[in-house]
Amino acid sequence: ESGTGKSMIARRIHVASARSKGPFVEVNCASLSPTLLESELFGHCKGAFTGAVKDKVGRLESADGGTLFLDEVSELSAEGQAKLLRFLQDKVFERVGEIKTRAVDTRIIAATNRDLCHLIGGEGFREDLYYRLNVAEVLMPPLRSRSEDIPLLAERFLAQAAARNGLSSIPAMEDEVKSRIARYNWPGNVRELQNVIERCVILAGAGRITMEHLPDRLLTDTAP
Repeated sequence: ESGTGKSMIARRIHVASARSKGPFVEVNCASLSPTLLESELFGHCKGAFTGAVKDKVGRLESADGGTLFLDEVSELSAEGQAKLLRFLQDKVFERVGEIKTRAVDTRIIAATNRDLCHLIGGEGFREDLYYRLNVAEVLMPPLRSRSEDIPLLAERFLAQAAARNGLSSIPAMEDEVKSRIARYNWPGNVRELQNVIERCVILAGAGRITMEHLPDRLLTDTAP
């Protein structure tokens, strides 16, 4: 699901691997149009399309010797999927508008909030690409299924938010606030928890964090 920390885990895999001294490059496949995404991933040569005024190195090439993290890989176009499949098979690619074949040593980590297996065929995700990507699968459970992590994450986010907002000490959190945070269902997962803690620190300042600092959706006993 969105907000579970897929990017953080991808980065930790990179840091813990033999590629840790290489670059870690991230692309959100859902944030760009198919044309722009292809150029962003593979690069382009001057004149490849309107606005291509100079050669551009793509993210795949920038991550040579390291890791390229493709978030929301299910959003890749059919052409983008074909190019990614070729790279995974042969470790070669061409920039957009170029015939020169390039080779790089880039490890791919891909993530999605959709079930790729169910997208094969009808919704256009390539079966061969799915099996190329699905070498080692890591499931990121939603926060509601690991409620024991909520207090630990809240403490960490509280310390980070205090530092970002220039506080000399970490604000204290009332027990009722802790209880309400622990009971909430967190549909937005870790990202939502982090944002709520940030809000509390901004509103409370150097004072104690009380129930009045929580957003309205957390002030009822009924979890969403």
